[in-house]
Amino acid sequence: MGWLSDETGLDKNAANFVALTPLSHLARAARVMPARTAVVDRDRRFTYADLHARTSRLASALARAGVGSGDVVATVLPNTLAQVEAHWGVPAMGGVLNTINVRLDVNTIAYILGHGEAKLVLVDTQFLPVVEKAIARMDSPAPKVVEVSDTPAGYPASGNHTEYEDFLASGDPAFDWVMPGDEWESLALNYTSGTTGRPKGVVYSHRGAYLHTMGVALTWGLTRKTVYLTIVPLFHCNNWCHTWTLPAVGGTVVCCRDITAKAIYDAIADEGVTHFGGAPIVLNTLINAKDNERRDFDHVVEVFTAGAPPPAATFAGIEPLGFHVTQVYGLTETYGHITETLWQDHWDDLAPEDRYAIKARTGVLHADMADVTVKDPETMEQVPMNEASLGEIMARGNVVMKGYLKNPEETQKAFAGGYFHTGDIAFQHPDGYIKITDRAKDIIISGGENVSSVEVENALSSHPAVSLCAVVAKPDEKWGEVPCAFVELKDGATADEADLIAFARDRLAGFKTPKHVVFTELPKTSTGKIQKFELRKQVADL
Repeated sequence: MGWLSDETGLDKNAANFVALTPLSHLARAARVMPARTAVVDRDRRFTYADLHARTSRLASALARAGVGSGDVVATVLPNTLAQVEAHWGVPAMGGVLNTINVRLDVNTIAYILGHGEAKLVLVDTQFLPVVEKAIARMDSPAPKVVEVSDTPAGYPASGNHTEYEDFLASGDPAFDWVMPGDEWESLALNYTSGTTGRPKGVVYSHRGAYLHTMGVALTWGLTRKTVYLTIVPLFHCNNWCHTWTLPAVGGTVVCCRDITAKAIYDAIADEGVTHFGGAPIVLNTLINAKDNERRDFDHVVEVFTAGAPPPAATFAGIEPLGFHVTQVYGLTETYGHITETLWQDHWDDLAPEDRYAIKARTGVLHADMADVTVKDPETMEQVPMNEASLGEIMARGNVVMKGYLKNPEETQKAFAGGYFHTGDIAFQHPDGYIKITDRAKDIIISGGENVSSVEVENALSSHPAVSLCAVVAKPDEKWGEVPCAFVELKDGATADEADLIAFARDRLAGFKTPKHVVFTELPKTSTGKIQKFELRKQVADL
């Protein structure tokens, strides 16, 4: 081993080893480029010095409100300034950030608040009625509520809770941030969409988030000139960690509360937006925008899209408008995207249809991952890269969750064999590029949201007229996929499509509600198992 056999005195110490954390990005940005614009929220603009001071106030106010180090602070917020600030202010006082999907139903929000043991929740006034009902249904101690009003958007303060700006005013802008002593400490708690029952709490570490921010900056080529639009919800994998990334390069985050074609085009034209991420539905929204919603701009906008791969028609429609789209792939458990369809120079001269087919691939691993590949889940052997052999996408690297909160069995199952099992079925091309072919457990991706077919089936099955039902994905031009229900009614019972859709809507979040209902005898095996592959064939003809 040469001189490496004697490493006397070569130990970690305060000078040569500091815990990795995305908090260091904002701390540095406020120090070395305080006057640069950090955040734009409509007509409000904040420098890095401003953002650091406001998030310090938030951290201080949370501590004064009784939130301790390691406690969970939840948010039910759209992509507004308060949600950006929470991403810095909560960990800056040692807390764990739990951003909750604003589209969830009362019971699911109640479960998440209880399971995560939130001590305080920041709530946009628009979603306050749902959260108040959720808190009323909790069996465990209820979190304190701080209300975030947004009068310009039509949601003034209710007066029932401390308002966010008043809460900030109670904090100290010189608050001394609580930096992690160990980079493995928990930074964020994100819940899955409950595709197999109750949502699971995915725990992120400071280390994982920091390394992913470095990977995002490298992969996407971010610089000080980057102006990033928050279309990916900050409650979804913490905006794929993008908002934590921007201070590292000195770029600007532009908040987007309502995702409309006009809002996106306005932000590109007025703020010079250079980057955004979003589901394919966002691309279709831009393609199909009305003339009065469009704005001219003179630069190419870089887009990461994830979810159901966009069809060739989407690529053909979006690229001439000034957008360069790259397909990425990831899960809540992987802090967002861990693969991209990395473009190769020899593809430049391919015919458009061939290029678009390549662009729709799941891609290859990011630089911040050790391995992302397709393996046989039983043997853990690499599947042949022949475009035919199927297996499960598996990932290994620092940008993989710590595990599932209070669920060691599911954590152990997810990490079996030393890889994270994604549950997504795919093959690999001879060049190693992955392509998803199906999703385990019949997950439906609608507008970038995961929908459990089992959850929808359970809701419909509780209707008094329903005997059997099965739910599969139906391709949809706007949403990518939507739930389609096949239903057998009980003898003598009656119900129509509108009845069952309304019934489901009362029990599920809007995006989980089936958009089509087909009344038919369900195809079954000899043992009575419903043959969903037959239903998928039928749904293609609807």
